[in-house]
Amino acid sequence: MTADGTAGVLTGREIAAGEELLDRVVRFGRYLRQLGLPVTLGQIMDFVQSVDQVGFAREDFKLAGRATLVTRREDGPLYDEAFDLYWRRSTFAEDAADDDLSNLVPPDQALDKSESQLPPPPNKNREGREGEPERRMGQSEVEEREQDPDAEPDTQLTYSASEALKGKDFAQFTPAEMEQARRIMEEMTWKISQRRSRRTVRARKGAYLDLRRSLRTNMKYGGEPFELARRRQKLKPRQVVLICDISGSMDRYSRLLLQFMHTVEHGLSRVEVFVFGTRLTRITRQLRARNIDGALERVSQEVQDWAGGTRIGESLLTFNTRWSRRVLGRGAIVLIISDGWDRGDVNVLRREMARLQRGAYRLIWLNPLLGSPTYQPLTRGIQAALPYVDDFLPVHNLNSLESLALSLAEVTDRRPVRRQTLHLPDVLNAER
Repeated sequence: MTADGTAGVLTGREIAAGEELLDRVVRFGRYLRQLGLPVTLGQIMDFVQSVDQVGFAREDFKLAGRATLVTRREDGPLYDEAFDLYWRRSTFAEDAADDDLSNLVPPDQALDKSESQLPPPPNKNREGREGEPERRMGQSEVEEREQDPDAEPDTQLTYSASEALKGKDFAQFTPAEMEQARRIMEEMTWKISQRRSRRTVRARKGAYLDLRRSLRTNMKYGGEPFELARRRQKLKPRQVVLICDISGSMDRYSRLLLQFMHTVEHGLSRVEVFVFGTRLTRITRQLRARNIDGALERVSQEVQDWAGGTRIGESLLTFNTRWSRRVLGRGAIVLIISDGWDRGDVNVLRREMARLQRGAYRLIWLNPLLGSPTYQPLTRGIQAALPYVDDFLPVHNLNSLESLALSLAEVTDRRPVRRQTLHLPDVLNAER
């Protein structure tokens, strides 16, 4: 402000050395992070320091931000659109010399905006409610908004990009959206319901009498039982067993589901992970690597039947005969992730599903196709398995994963009522 109270023109070096530019650039970095770009504080400071070198011409300023704030090639178009929405054209003097550092003119009240007044995230290949592509904001509309700062925001651009991503089917994700989904998965909180252990612990109020501690406590009263010590059953988290289908029909979901299993493995204390196509493979050890890319690389080297055929019954037979006694004890919850397409013997699948349900505390089948409103369980594999499933849930987007997390945390101490419909003639024929 000048002495007469009017808005003056700050020189470029004054802005670069002051708090005005830093404040706007920091908010711009937060805005990019909301869109999924991994912008750090160090990158923001590099951007501010680069201004003295490149000047304040709009294109140079934009390219400096792109060089310092964008680390992935696929994020370039998103950065360009976000820059045009955030930085008003009235901020720059386009016809001035590039080396003149007095080009940057702060618009009225631009530096006093709160975070709630920032432009909404730009459109990024989203679809409307009726399945029609939403209209992208044209350049003329952007210029009109810059000329009229009090204009009402476009309702198509007011919702959160992350919220829109959570409702999108995994099969429709772009590589950039898969990366953003991975970060959202890493932020999810996984809690598993607890079970009552046979061991007991000290408690002020408990169902069991602690005789030894009671005798020691009452020695000061000459052995008279004035104070009685109590014990209660110890609570422990349940074991979780993930069995995921990686056959050809599940290929479009496999990578994101493996990232989901990696997140669960690191979010819970007791997790066992298996994958199957034509045969079963245990990958618990491979997923223990902290880096998700390294973990998936180790999994791809270990699994030999990736994107091949599907034999669910034979894979479950291997699990029941080789692994069930090791991992199904102490109230384990089993999650099978598959679309139900099967080329194996249906009778084997039916028999092994019945056996697996008897050994598991709760058997949950997660089907990525169940998220479609037109889906019907018509394949012979899913029809053979459904009578032995306690919960049949979708797993097609991030919202379904959040619902699954809530379901696992709310599993009760009471086992679900089961009405298995295994037919004895089918079992006898399969054994022959």
